[in-house]
Amino acid sequence: MAMSTGGGGGPMAEINVTPLVDVMLVLLIIFMITAPLMSHKIQINLPQANPNTIDTNPPEPIDLAVKENGDLYMNDEPVTSAILEAQLRVAAQKNPQPELQIRAEKTTQYQKVAEVMAAAKRAGMVKIGFLTTGANE
Repeated sequence: MAMSTGGGGGPMAEINVTPLVDVMLVLLIIFMITAPLMSHKIQINLPQANPNTIDTNPPEPIDLAVKENGDLYMNDEPVTSAILEAQLRVAAQKNPQPELQIRAEKTTQYQKVAEVMAAAKRAGMVKIGFLTTGANE
């Protein structure tokens, strides 16, 4: 014998809450696991500012141009690799140390730039940067 709800085949008016309860239980378990992890405190030692320090101007950077044929120009003056390394040793001893800004042409071989960087490292330079030219130059 079949039971009839008396509706006649229309849509059910009741909401099925079983999937909602399943999702809520999963979320409850996730929050129960992660809540203790969020309350863990990390000890951080922040640096203290020294108000007595004098703000000094940074030293003028050293501009080093590497041409396509391997010619070197330090601050727009031609130099050889031996003179370059000697001048970089002197600059590396300064406090604060100036930044070496290497500017190479687009067609310069990387080997020449790598040799300049190796010479700067041997001289003790730690601040090395690269300069580029604009798209319209």
